[in-house]
Amino acid sequence: MSDTTDAKPARDYKATLFLPATDFPMKAGLPAAEPNWLARWEKMDLYGRIRKAMKGKPLFVLHDGPPYANGEIHSGTGLNKVLKDIVVRSRGFLGFDAPYIPGWDCHGLPIEWKIEEKYRKEGKSKDDVPIDQLRRDCREFAEHWIDVQRAQFKRLGCMGQWDKPYTTMDYRAEAVIAGELHKFVDLGLLYRGFRPVMWSPVEKTALAEAEVEYHEKQSPTIYVKFPVVKGPDDLKGASVVIWTTTPWTIPGNRAIAFSPAMDYALYEVDTVSEGALPKVGERLLLSDALAEQTAKHSKITLKRIAKVDPHGLIAAHPLRGQGYEFDVPLLPGDHVTADTGTGFVHTAPGHGEEDFALLTSLNRNYTRENPDAFGVVQEDGSFAPHVPVFAGKRILTPEGKDGDANGAVIKTLIEAGRLLAKGSLRHQYPHSWRSKAPVIFRATPQWFASMDREIPGGGTLRTRAMKAIGDTKWFPKSGENRIAGMVKDRPDWVLSRQRAWGVPLAIFVNKQTDAILNDHDVNARIVEAFKKEGADAWFKPGSAERFLGNKYKAEDFEQVKDILDVWFDSGSTHVFTVEQPLEPEWPQKDHADLYLEGSDQHRGWFQSSLLESCATRGRAPYDEVLTAGFVLDREGDKMSKSVGNVILPQTIADKNGADIFRLWVASSDFTQDLRMGNDIIQSNTDAYRRLRNTIRFMLANLSGFDEKERIAHREMPELERYILAKLAEIDAVVRDGYTNYDFNRVYNTVFSFCTNELSAFYFDIRKDALYCDAATSVRRRAARTVTDLAFRHVVTWLAPILCFTMEEAWLLRFPGENESVHLHTFPHVPKDWHDETLVQKWARIRELRRVVTGALEVARRDKVIGASLEARPVLFVNADDAKLFEGLDLGEIAITSHAVVSTHEAPADGFTLPDVEGATVRFEHAQGDKCARCWMILPEVGQHPKHPDLCNRCSAAVDALEKTA
Repeated sequence: MSDTTDAKPARDYKATLFLPATDFPMKAGLPAAEPNWLARWEKMDLYGRIRKAMKGKPLFVLHDGPPYANGEIHSGTGLNKVLKDIVVRSRGFLGFDAPYIPGWDCHGLPIEWKIEEKYRKEGKSKDDVPIDQLRRDCREFAEHWIDVQRAQFKRLGCMGQWDKPYTTMDYRAEAVIAGELHKFVDLGLLYRGFRPVMWSPVEKTALAEAEVEYHEKQSPTIYVKFPVVKGPDDLKGASVVIWTTTPWTIPGNRAIAFSPAMDYALYEVDTVSEGALPKVGERLLLSDALAEQTAKHSKITLKRIAKVDPHGLIAAHPLRGQGYEFDVPLLPGDHVTADTGTGFVHTAPGHGEEDFALLTSLNRNYTRENPDAFGVVQEDGSFAPHVPVFAGKRILTPEGKDGDANGAVIKTLIEAGRLLAKGSLRHQYPHSWRSKAPVIFRATPQWFASMDREIPGGGTLRTRAMKAIGDTKWFPKSGENRIAGMVKDRPDWVLSRQRAWGVPLAIFVNKQTDAILNDHDVNARIVEAFKKEGADAWFKPGSAERFLGNKYKAEDFEQVKDILDVWFDSGSTHVFTVEQPLEPEWPQKDHADLYLEGSDQHRGWFQSSLLESCATRGRAPYDEVLTAGFVLDREGDKMSKSVGNVILPQTIADKNGADIFRLWVASSDFTQDLRMGNDIIQSNTDAYRRLRNTIRFMLANLSGFDEKERIAHREMPELERYILAKLAEIDAVVRDGYTNYDFNRVYNTVFSFCTNELSAFYFDIRKDALYCDAATSVRRRAARTVTDLAFRHVVTWLAPILCFTMEEAWLLRFPGENESVHLHTFPHVPKDWHDETLVQKWARIRELRRVVTGALEVARRDKVIGASLEARPVLFVNADDAKLFEGLDLGEIAITSHAVVSTHEAPADGFTLPDVEGATVRFEHAQGDKCARCWMILPEVGQHPKHPDLCNRCSAAVDALEKTA
């Protein structure tokens, strides 16, 4: 180039390039933008539009397991709702009509407990408040939290029939629940029984298994001596030793159990350590298997005297002489094991299921003939006034802390000389999942649903449920074994609660016969009244006369005032939301396609719904059940306010955006316990940015795209056909992943495609063609066509997950007041896109390309070149690999100005990669001058008379632009 003063200045070709342009910003600004999208969707009634658009399509019903209406949402409830939202949105994109009716569980202890707390702060007792006022206050409390939670769920992008959700306190729902209970009566499944149940002294009510959770608790342990009063002469003065972690149950002891399969013997105390309670020479009955362990805990040594057969032995209560003047028989029991204790099991029929079962199996009239064995402990956890020595002592305080009962029993046993040893044990102990206070076993009259009575039509509730479990598809598969194990051995369902807020057990019992009144006219009046007035009608003055009518006298019947277990409420929701919808807008189907909840619901909602439906309909209320794990902190610990490791979804939405929370949900294996921490959220934010940049690139390079540019698949270059083959491959994975709820697989597959196939490979190669080729070139048109197709697929694939961001991207391409990505389905993949041979071919080409780019990276690192366009690499391969490049340009693929594929012998000092066999690269500099427009270094630059500083391709492109200007 001449350096004379009159030389023309170099031309700026920037205006001739097709540079990317888009209004889709790199910075998302999700916290500010997302509420605007929510407002838009509400204004256009997006949910309603989707329903209209999908009307007539196959119906898919996810029945919402109702969260409890008593507080703000947390990470667990946020995870739950977002998973459900991804399910229903993805089913819509798959071509289903997938409505979503959110619901709330509104009755029960937690709300009643909160109202009682409020009363106490006001100096009132619950007992001083009329029941109609209490129930009204509970209803208002639930309504408040429904409004709060609804707003929080909507903020997370969860779409549904939020204006008409279902609630278990809806009058019509309460009527249905009562009607379902009457069906249990019809089937002969409901009965009143007297037996030990888990009892919450703090809440003064029975609890079902599903209402109990296990936490570590420090309990006192005691070894107690029961003197033998009837048996062989050589056992005179000997004592049977039992071990227990509940000293407070000793006043309720009425027997001692032993195992017929274990060996027992008489032992004598040989030596005593300092501080031990026993005396040398004392004689003790123990199992051989546990004698040594007992001696160690008692700080003594023992000498075995003789084998003993416990059958027929009778002991005295350890507190005989203090009001406990009855004999204690030794009875064989299969539940006795050699795991711990002494081999003899203290048996208090009022405080243990196995204890009760043992004594009643031997005497079916035991409860009637031995009333003193029951009623030892009152509903508040205190000993009854008639209990000798311990009357008024409390097992638990009203706050749920340990009371004085255990200490009083231990002290009295020591004074009576009946305590062999004492200690403590840290173990898993049942607590109320509502009050978090420990529970006890207490025998009380309760209403039960029988698991093993024959049902008209065949089978028992247990056998029906076990069959239904096998007929259901479980995600993950382990869920089937888990719930089957629970149902197989579960006791009868305790349906009654001694509370006020809930649906009552709306039945009458004949006072003379103790039979349930099963009159369909009476039941119909009850249900009809509940529909109009709610279950409050049951508690109104004169309700018994009203419902019984002229046919019966109210004084002849007991009106049951217990309320139903709230699990029966929620277990019946399938009836009034799916099978017989309360609202005309709700979908109707015989049963739901899917139930989705946390893994704890195998003993909760999944099971109560299963039992309710199997009893009344003979089948499960669902086809599929999907379970999610629990949300833990980044270290795998439970989130706790006191620890300060709680991260709320609403906090993430306000700080990072709801799409980031949704991305965390989808990117996790939610069937296992999930971890959440600020660093994990940041990692998801970084991944989101990469996805956003890929979409931004597509939008920017589709600016002004016209359908006339579109090019047919058969006319496309091979690279484009490869990308479409990959699109087809991934489309199948996405569809299968969404169908089988494998959202983690969907996300990872699409993320990998966007970052590896598109951004790091295809777009990297095609930037040159997109920016520099003539507008009419086949290569550029093909690239724009493929980018358009990739955009449509990627954005719809990700829309169920990133519902806000994909809407933003879609509307920038396809604006319209009534337009939304969520009104569409996944694009169809033409058959000719599928090409496994092409995919395999390009997998090898990409391997070989990696060797070339590796060599270029070394040259760049060593400052031999500044950019890849300065290179002319030579790739040495065998003949088969060389054939792969026939009709292709390695320079284009490697983003160099030129490249050579050679089958000659590779140089010994060439560049190789250990994981790619048969490929060597020799670096060479590109020959020629640099094109001022595309920056390629080519020999042809300088040969065009009109554009001496351009290559042939760029010269033609500029000429074409000038002609159309």
